[in-house]
Amino acid sequence: MMTLTMFAVFLAHVLLGLPLFIALLTTAAVGFLFVDPAMIPRMMPQQFFGGINAFSLMAIPLFILAGNLMNTSRLTDRLMTLARLLVGHLRGGMGHVNVVSSVFFAGVNGSAVADTSALGSLLVPPMRKEGYSTAFAAGLTAGSSLIGPIIPPSIFMILYASLTNTSVGDLFLAGVIPGLLLGAAFMAMNAWYARRRGLEKRGSWPGGAELGRATLGALPALIAPFIIVAGIVMGLVTPTESGALTALYVALYGLAMGNLGPRDFWRAIVETTRLTGAIFIIMAASATVSWLLSYAQVPSQFVELLTPYIEQPVLILLLLSAITFVTGMFMEEVSALMLLTPIFAPVAMMAGIDPVHLGIIITLNITIALITPPWEPACSWQRRSAGWRSPPCSAPSGPSWSPPCWCWQP
Repeated sequence: MMTLTMFAVFLAHVLLGLPLFIALLTTAAVGFLFVDPAMIPRMMPQQFFGGINAFSLMAIPLFILAGNLMNTSRLTDRLMTLARLLVGHLRGGMGHVNVVSSVFFAGVNGSAVADTSALGSLLVPPMRKEGYSTAFAAGLTAGSSLIGPIIPPSIFMILYASLTNTSVGDLFLAGVIPGLLLGAAFMAMNAWYARRRGLEKRGSWPGGAELGRATLGALPALIAPFIIVAGIVMGLVTPTESGALTALYVALYGLAMGNLGPRDFWRAIVETTRLTGAIFIIMAASATVSWLLSYAQVPSQFVELLTPYIEQPVLILLLLSAITFVTGMFMEEVSALMLLTPIFAPVAMMAGIDPVHLGIIITLNITIALITPPWEPACSWQRRSAGWRSPPCSAPSGPSWSPPCWCWQP
């Protein structure tokens, strides 16, 4: 009864359009009324702050800061220049540039929000000039931003690791191949669209000399992901230290090149604070609801429900994927991860599913939900960043759902 009432309260708040953290906190308060009203002033603050009281979570604002500093120091422009020289001469070149830029940018930031915000306003207008429809250009930009949470460093993976005590380095390594496959699938879809629409090739192969100069200019940004992953995997630094070193590295580069002034640095700090605050308040509220679900023994009941199928790990993965995907369609991605992971992890362990494998599956399914109706948050970010005021881009970006599905492997 308690679980059903909490679900009804949460759903009512979401349908009313109230902020998600208010919906979660109200849901938690209702749950505590069932458990013991006297626990509200004591346990709610304790679980609220306990949900974000983890050293590993300090890596999140540091990686976000690194990405914002990368934008303000114009390293993003150099990455886009390199991407344009690599694939811009192909048919549908600007679409390919869009995807390759997302792959490059994912290696520093790890956030779909940051990817869409940084690239949307820069790439949609040139794509329209090349002959793309506004709908497809916005849809491809929103879809390719999903590579950000897959390729390391990934904010989702850091959250998952903190919830399951899984190695962040193992998760980062496991995300490289799926992320690259996802990028290749988006490029294949873009090539099909460009051929069907009859888009002409623009320009020619730039030549090795020009490509070499562009690669050298973008090298400071290209080596950042290798520093991050290598340092963590080799045990030289923790994820938090890696995030701090990456932010320091980008800041020093921007200062040395004269592209990062005090005003730029302050703007990056403000944007990092805004995004980090939004993520952490949802994490804290989700942790409170997650504690109540554990108190109500929901994970144990879920394990008992799936016990008859425990010898079929592929079936278990398909079921968990479906639940994650549907939940992500109606719930903000961080809260979905925080609520579902403690419930799914015991089931996966009983079925013999590697926790790293489960982490990649959950991350990928939640990211697919970012471009899926009814909420489609990635499309909303794209419309805001590109100044596009048309209806939601979920229908035009329908083909963009396909690459994540192609690359999903149980």
